Amino acid sequence: MNKKQLMYDRINKHGEDLKRIFKLDPSIDPVKLCKQLFRLEIKAHRLAEDYCNGIIIYDDYEIQTSQILTKVENILKDNYLRANDVIFANGDPRGYALKIRSEYVKNNNLDIHRDWGGYGIIAPDFREGF
Repeated sequence: MNKKQLMYDRINKHGEDLKRIFKLDPSIDPVKLCKQLFRLEIKAHRLAEDYCNGIIIYDDYEIQTSQILTKVENILKDNYLRANDVIFANGDPRGYALKIRSEYVKNNNLDIHRDWGGYGIIAPDFREGF
C-alpha cells in the first residue's frame, strides 16, 4: 500500500468515526466530510496563530472562532455540541484548534483520533509527517 492510499484509509476511518459518533447520515462521503472539517480546522488554527502573534485582537478572534464553530455544528448537524461545551476551539496554536472535550470522549468511550491530553480531534491532519 502506498503512502497516499494509507492516508486516505486513515481519513476514511476518521470520517466513519465522526459519522457514527454524531449519528450522521450513512450516505455521507466520509472523505468529503473530513475535508470540509479540515478546511475549518486550518482557518481556526490560523486565527489562533494570528491572535497569539498580536495580528488580531481578542474580540475579533472570538467572533471569527464562533462563526467557525457554528459551521462545524452545521456540518455535524448538532447544536447540542457547543451549547453544552462538547466542542470548542483551542486557542493554543501549537496543536489542533477544533476539539472535543476529553471528559466527553472518555465518558462516552469514543473511538476517535485524540491528542496527548485525551481531547478528540475533529479534523486531524493525516498528511505525511504529522
